[in-house]
Amino acid sequence: MQLCVKNLTVSYGNICALHGISFTVNQGEIVTVIGANGAGKSTTLRAISRMIPAEPGSTIDFMGHNILKYNTDKVVSKLGISHVPEGRMIFGNLTVTENLRLAAFARKDTEAVKKDRKWVFDLFPRLEERKDQLAETLSGGEQQMLAVGRAYISGRKIMLLDEPSMGLAPLLMLDMFASLKEINRTGTTILLVEQNARLALKFAQRGYVLENGKLVLEGKAEDLLDDPAVKKAYLGA
Repeated sequence: MQLCVKNLTVSYGNICALHGISFTVNQGEIVTVIGANGAGKSTTLRAISRMIPAEPGSTIDFMGHNILKYNTDKVVSKLGISHVPEGRMIFGNLTVTENLRLAAFARKDTEAVKKDRKWVFDLFPRLEERKDQLAETLSGGEQQMLAVGRAYISGRKIMLLDEPSMGLAPLLMLDMFASLKEINRTGTTILLVEQNARLALKFAQRGYVLENGKLVLEGKAEDLLDDPAVKKAYLGA
């Protein structure tokens, strides 16, 4: 197993956002965490990335490394965990190329970085067409492509994706998930949190259901798609 989260507890002041959740992600898998707004999905990814602290007693192991001993920048540069946050968080005042170049700031393998950048441009030809354009002038879909491309270049042993479908038209949404499948085929593990439960479960191999900071269901994605409780709560059936 590549990522093992045990008893992860996170609080914001006096409010407990995650109540000791535990889950695993195997190397090369696509795993999704679904749930309603406020369930704790984004908090889960932020805790893994060390953007927010976990409570004592929490453990997060990544390929034999205790993530809780690392600062956020080292989670990316040393461990190879990349994070595509909700809202993309690209640098709007930099060009597409500058955003991608900045993503590789800690990498020393110059030729491999060039190869990865070419691969990103092959995957997202729109980005190559706009490589000298300021990121803030891109469309929402193009900005999401850039956020994913930046994550691919920065580390990518595992990619954490927070609501990649947000704000995208249905056709662009399907294109984005097809591109993520291609990234997964290169060997990159994907942990996805997504409010569009149907899309997420069709995309992933396994899934977890998060409610009010607690994991209440887990299983193969196809089984969760057929689960009556999941259908009623998240699939509009």
